[in-house]
Amino acid sequence: MYTLAVRREFIARHFLIGGDWGPENFPNSHHYILELQLKGNDLDQHGYLVDIVDVEKHLDEVVGYYKEQMLNEKPEFAGLNPSIEHFSRILAMTLNERIQAKNISRLKVVLWEHENAWAAYSVERFTS
Repeated sequence: MYTLAVRREFIARHFLIGGDWGPENFPNSHHYILELQLKGNDLDQHGYLVDIVDVEKHLDEVVGYYKEQMLNEKPEFAGLNPSIEHFSRILAMTLNERIQAKNISRLKVVLWEHENAWAAYSVERFTS
């Protein structure tokens, strides 16, 4: 199976809700590292798993939407604690909708909140 990964770094803000999380209950920033992994068994006629330029375009648009923003104010976080777990799922689902490459069988987002903590979310895709 082939894997292609692309990374982006960005800063976003949030505050945690629903518990006593100490300083995280107050607005704070994180330097996120998003790694998008795409997997598939077959390459296209050019020897590519996916067009990396297309992937980078979608990734840059999604990162641009969150860059320097307060996650709590985004509609997709309504009623949710803006944890890295929820954020990794939201990013994976959004990118899965946008990236339409036919030979991708799995999409995974690994989201680092800092050097010691990350969360990941995978989406299985059915190829024809």
